[in-house]
Amino acid sequence: MANISNTWAKFISIGKYIGAGLIVYSLISGLLVPLKPGILAVEPVTLDAGKQSVIHVTGYNTHFEEGKELSAFLKFNDGTFLESANNLVRSGKKMDIAFHIPYPLPFPDRVSDAVLVVNSPEDGTMIKPAAVTVRQAVLPVATEMDGVFLKDAGKLHVHDAWSFPYRGILEETIRNIFYHVPLWIAMVVLFVLSVVSSLYFLKTKQEKYDEIAVATTSIGILLGILGLATGAVWAKNTWGQYWSGDIKQSMTAIALLIYFAYFILRSSLEDDVKKYSLSAVYNIFAFVALIPLIFVIPRLTDSLHPGNGGNPALGGEDLDNSMRLVFYPACIGWILLSLWMSDILRRIIRLERSTQND
Repeated sequence: MANISNTWAKFISIGKYIGAGLIVYSLISGLLVPLKPGILAVEPVTLDAGKQSVIHVTGYNTHFEEGKELSAFLKFNDGTFLESANNLVRSGKKMDIAFHIPYPLPFPDRVSDAVLVVNSPEDGTMIKPAAVTVRQAVLPVATEMDGVFLKDAGKLHVHDAWSFPYRGILEETIRNIFYHVPLWIAMVVLFVLSVVSSLYFLKTKQEKYDEIAVATTSIGILLGILGLATGAVWAKNTWGQYWSGDIKQSMTAIALLIYFAYFILRSSLEDDVKKYSLSAVYNIFAFVALIPLIFVIPRLTDSLHPGNGGNPALGGEDLDNSMRLVFYPACIGWILLSLWMSDILRRIIRLERSTQND
């Protein structure tokens, strides 16, 4: 046991520096690495078949420049592309794109959404889903339009510089994934350690396991509050308000309240033996309740939160390799730092108890 304690102490001693370094790295990189160029706005959003239409495009971190082989396409639901008739660059972030939309269109939909694809040698390929809606007055008869519609957009350029993906609605707030999500992950790790410590206390009745349970639960709640706060800020910028009654927000708040009751229970008991035993049992209940509240119930109901209610979690273009270079170090950093904070609190609790006993 002494060897295990010494090994754990060395791990905590080294881990706090690694954790702090990784958090500093994630803070600096997460804030300073730019987003990939993207399409911020398109207007008008409704086009009519059989007419020459001009759409005004506003870019984000773009470098539009005349004579740079810019190309633009509309991609329809049937997989065909319509190339622009003309592109007029007005500034590095603004461009007018003219499309001659044939009539009738080669698909039977009276109204069809189209994806806008802008291809730039410097900025790479930028895509805005459902950028415009194309209307046609009557349903078409079978017709061939060879040479008008393309099966693909040809050679597409790639933006090679280290940058984070530009996603509509999220925009710059996508950086919050480096802070909001790692806080939750570290919280869950601490709650796991807490419930394991409570189980060991019930088995051995050794106070040191109660000390670990109290310390890890305390820091876990702190991380949960920070995670809830960063989530509220994110919700304000993407959903329009800090608290919208989303199922994920509500279930997380309930889970934290259950853990708050852990300390209310401890403070209401005078006898140490009963306090340690009952709080250990309650801690197990709190962790069992945490699982469905955070990981199960939100997935069974409608939710704005990614990964719940059929809404996909961040992945692919949302959490690409460039973001993983910051996201995973941030997760490791917060776990290591929270373990160090818990160990400090554990030693404070032990010191207070030894003082009281003396």
